[in-house]
Amino acid sequence: MVNEESDFDAAVASLAEVLRAHGATIATAESCTGGMIAAACTALAGSSDWFERGFVTYSNAAKTELLGVPAPLIAAHGAVSAEVACAMAEGALARSPATFAVAVTGIAGPTGATPGKPVGTVWLAVARRGGAARAQLLQLGGDRAAVRAQTVRIALDRLREAAAGGPTRS
Repeated sequence: MVNEESDFDAAVASLAEVLRAHGATIATAESCTGGMIAAACTALAGSSDWFERGFVTYSNAAKTELLGVPAPLIAAHGAVSAEVACAMAEGALARSPATFAVAVTGIAGPTGATPGKPVGTVWLAVARRGGAARAQLLQLGGDRAAVRAQTVRIALDRLREAAAGGPTRS
């Protein structure tokens, strides 16, 4: 079995290298991961050079109050949607001086599935200051811990790709 902590450490170190090289910073907006992306980032000594802030917005009310996600958008598309993930990422940028933001919203399980949105459904969005957010649908397997760990790893990879100027999926 892969040691997720050391796996995160390598991904964070790679992200940090790219961010430092570009003088960029990040913010996180997390729902289903409950702050795990921010925790992985700040576990690296010196992360204050490039980690700006994190928002844990588990409830719909928190998404609206802290990130400015319009309640009608959540009502129309559901909290687990591309539209809400993009609004979360854009809200994190609007409420911070960060260069990039990543947002995740999903169903980690074991409960919470709805028709068309099974456990393991996660929407991840990355936004760059001055640009539109881009969302990616993830369909992840495993239990709650596995879904959350995979989400963290993919979020770190997408942030690194964005900071390096590469594709961030769509």
